[in-house]
Amino acid sequence: MKKSHDTLALRLSLILTKLNSGESFTAKELAEEFNVNIRTIQRDIKERLFYIPIDKKGDYYSMKSYALGKLSFQDIKNFATLSGIKELYPELSNDFISDILNVKLNKAYLIKNQGFENITSKKDCFEQLSAAIIKNSPVNFIYSNKPRVVNPYKLINNNSIWYLLADENNKLKNFTFSKIEKFNWEDESKKFTSKKEFLEQIERNDTNWFSNENIEVTLKIDNSAKEYFLRKEILPNKKLLKQNDEYFIISTIVSYDDEILRVVKYWLPHIKIVSPQYLQTKLNNMLSEYINQ
Repeated sequence: MKKSHDTLALRLSLILTKLNSGESFTAKELAEEFNVNIRTIQRDIKERLFYIPIDKKGDYYSMKSYALGKLSFQDIKNFATLSGIKELYPELSNDFISDILNVKLNKAYLIKNQGFENITSKKDCFEQLSAAIIKNSPVNFIYSNKPRVVNPYKLINNNSIWYLLADENNKLKNFTFSKIEKFNWEDESKKFTSKKEFLEQIERNDTNWFSNENIEVTLKIDNSAKEYFLRKEILPNKKLLKQNDEYFIISTIVSYDDEILRVVKYWLPHIKIVSPQYLQTKLNNMLSEYINQ
């Protein structure tokens, strides 16, 4: 058994060495070199080295260029799309990317944002959780002082805050990543099968707030803020219901009170909740408590 294990470890390490050296090869070539059948090599690449960014062109395998420190224009475009900044620029053409990476030319730009959540101290947890998501493997942690065992689906950044979408007791829930404590990936070999309805729900929703009930909210907004609300995707699934020279009325779908109250508080006094009435009442009470402090 030990000899078999040592042989496997040696073969995998040599394959990794070839990949890191920028070599390309076929499964047949490796099978002949290591005196094993082609299916063994294919299993090495697809299962045992699944976490390595391997590219396949025709019959040849090689390391993806970005993993070798050679970023292509397409790699940069993919990163911009994933990070949600693709629409920040008028066009991410190859020429524009070249200009923005040129220190003599990029001084023409200054990008300001409202700041991002600092999760540096949770780097290891973030990386382990990412790996568990990729491997469809359950994890456990403490959240709101309760032990949780979940099937993780996706890490989502919304309004600069990271959230974990996970299946807990057959319900898709969100967990604020920074509030996850005592994270533990107990058994990396354990797998779960992703539920099709959850994957569809994740793709379908414009927000990371998931619950069994949706709340339709109607807002009356002064025209002084019109350009901002209609130009940016601040509210999910928004619909313009009415507009005149003084104000406009829109509806949106949210899942939690705080999801919309956070936006309304930021834009006071230019915005009012038309319905549901309980939300406007809740906001009035919050403001009264603040003023009376």
